[in-house]
Amino acid sequence: MFSKKNIIRVLTYSFSALILAFTLITIKVTNPSFFESFDNKIRDYMFNIRGLQPVTQNVVIIDIDELSLSKLGQWPWGRNKIAKILDNLTKADVSIIGLDIVFAEKDRSSPVSVFKDLNMSIDNIPDFDKEFNHMVSITPTILGYQFELGNNKFVKKEQINLPVIIVERNKTNNDDFLINATGTILNHNELQLSAYSSGFFNNIPDESGMVRNVPMLIRYDSQLYPSLPLEIIRASLGINSILVNYNNIGIENIQIGNLKIPTDRFGRLIVNFRGPSRTFKYISAVDIYEGNFKYEDIKGKIALMGTSAAGLNDLRSTAFDSVYPGVEVHASIIDNIIAQDFLRMPSNYFIKNILIIIFLSFFTIYLVTYSPFWMNSIVGTSLAVVILFIDYYFLFYLGIVLELFLPLLTIFLATLISTFLDYIFEVQKEHEIKKKFASKVSLEVMNSILLNNENDSFWASDKEITIFFSDIRGFTGISEVSPNAKMLIKLLNEYMTPMTQIIIQKQGTVDKFIGDSIMAYWNAPSNIKDHASKAVNCALEQLHMIESLNKKIINDNIFIDVIKFSKENQIPIFDIGIGINTGLCAVGEMGSSVRNDYTAIGDPVNIASRLESLCKVYDSKLNITKETKDKLSEKYIFRYLDSIAVKGKSNKIEIWQIHDYDTSKNQNFLYKVSKEQLLKELDLYHVAISLFKEKEYKKAIKIFKDINSWDNKTNNNIYNIYIKRCNKYLD
Repeated sequence: MFSKKNIIRVLTYSFSALILAFTLITIKVTNPSFFESFDNKIRDYMFNIRGLQPVTQNVVIIDIDELSLSKLGQWPWGRNKIAKILDNLTKADVSIIGLDIVFAEKDRSSPVSVFKDLNMSIDNIPDFDKEFNHMVSITPTILGYQFELGNNKFVKKEQINLPVIIVERNKTNNDDFLINATGTILNHNELQLSAYSSGFFNNIPDESGMVRNVPMLIRYDSQLYPSLPLEIIRASLGINSILVNYNNIGIENIQIGNLKIPTDRFGRLIVNFRGPSRTFKYISAVDIYEGNFKYEDIKGKIALMGTSAAGLNDLRSTAFDSVYPGVEVHASIIDNIIAQDFLRMPSNYFIKNILIIIFLSFFTIYLVTYSPFWMNSIVGTSLAVVILFIDYYFLFYLGIVLELFLPLLTIFLATLISTFLDYIFEVQKEHEIKKKFASKVSLEVMNSILLNNENDSFWASDKEITIFFSDIRGFTGISEVSPNAKMLIKLLNEYMTPMTQIIIQKQGTVDKFIGDSIMAYWNAPSNIKDHASKAVNCALEQLHMIESLNKKIINDNIFIDVIKFSKENQIPIFDIGIGINTGLCAVGEMGSSVRNDYTAIGDPVNIASRLESLCKVYDSKLNITKETKDKLSEKYIFRYLDSIAVKGKSNKIEIWQIHDYDTSKNQNFLYKVSKEQLLKELDLYHVAISLFKEKEYKKAIKIFKDINSWDNKTNNNIYNIYIKRCNKYLD
């Protein structure tokens, strides 16, 4: 089941994802073109990554290039020259000729025009216009013209007669999604009437100046007119009607017979450009004029006549090339239609993009959230790369155009939001951990836990630790003379507070308080270097503090009953014994589903507790085991005490006492003897212990009795213990 905190966290992330999605959708709805320029740039990069794509070889471009201009003269050429080009193309069995040129006026270079200007007789004088008009009428030529899309009041407003019927189907509202023209720039009337048909060649760049989609239909004076590429395809199929199919958001496709050409809602085809300029077959116009070309390059092909010359101003900018002839744009469109290699937007493009935004908002936030914090940027970046690969696949393998920038922006913002929320919750978690462990572990240990809170620090495991037990001597008597429980607790807190602070300062973990006893350990939950020495130093510092603590309590009159009891029984108010052991224990979170705690269990814990209770027996303040002694990195003054048997273990446990001394006074802190005398006593003592272990009881007892007779010896009980044992073994 989810905890309350987890539910709050899930709701917070969900609400954040919802707000993000709502904000982005609102921007998209209110300003749909805001993201379009970014989309276009990303898609341009994808075109460049894809690179050159083969063409169908059905389209050839007759180029009015610099070479043609140098040989045939500057533009405009005499119409007789263009007529000859059309004638040569027709003789080469061209399929259709499309002219990406408008001839708005008659040829002023024609001899007829010259003679007319001179008021001379024109009988038997060559008429280039009549020659060109005738050639247009007998060849498969589709003329080009241009629509005026601005508000030019001087533009002509002439009707265009076309041999095609355009029918709009399923148009259920009054919204006109098509581009509306305000006027026309047509071929002069005699030429227009000579041609079988014509189509507009408007290439409309977007706001960035790039040609990415081209209108296939334009409305003018309530009538629909086809583009030059669309009219060429219709003419080549021999079908006299064009169907414009609508859906609920605009135009869905344009249909010629069984051929459906998908467009955007405005009737524009997204051009699947094949590559940079000159991807298609180019033939110089002068070569056609002179008949210097291969027959197979023309036979059965669609020939588009246009210009790549910079001076004629028919250059465009595309994803592949900043100098791209306008005529090649038409070639690309025709090639797309022939290959049916379309790029199309789904009919429910807008709805799908909204659903993608909502999905990515939630998915990204939760994916980042449930990843390690340091991987947030990697996860976000990886997801963005995946989205780009998906878009690339849809674009070039399925021909489906999806929104690009908005999903990437969604991922980026969702990653930032999730990272920020992770940080907030981590800070909250850190505060909770600090609150939980503030009274149990040191700041260093706590920081280590926080830095590694994703690992298994709290899981149950076997780990070597150093266990510490301390207990107040004679506390039962103190509790009996305390006037009330409140006073007793206050007195106990006076002791527990500094003792706990010392444990924490020495990087220990306070496990629990058992009445007047303290259990602590080192090296869990976080690893502590030289943990045995830190535990011993902690114990020695506590023993040092007892004297000053007792003085403080004596000076505090509220504990008068306790002070009186201590004096009558000739004991200090606080006198403690400490046991320390090192060993392998089970550590981790233990307890029930309702309440648990981080603790340690095992034989080493029981032995440490036993050592503390044996302080009374051996007249010792600090007992440690050999296991702890072997782990100590610092130098201490040791006294071997005893070897005891523990239930369930075959090997005996060696018990050692640690003596401390005040370096400023050069004397033992507890027994007030000099270090030299202490070392002398211990040297003799350990000689006696060696004799005792070798069963030289007579020699051993002599030394034990000798030391026991000293007035300033450092242990009152241990000598009597070994004297009794020697006598027993001697008996």
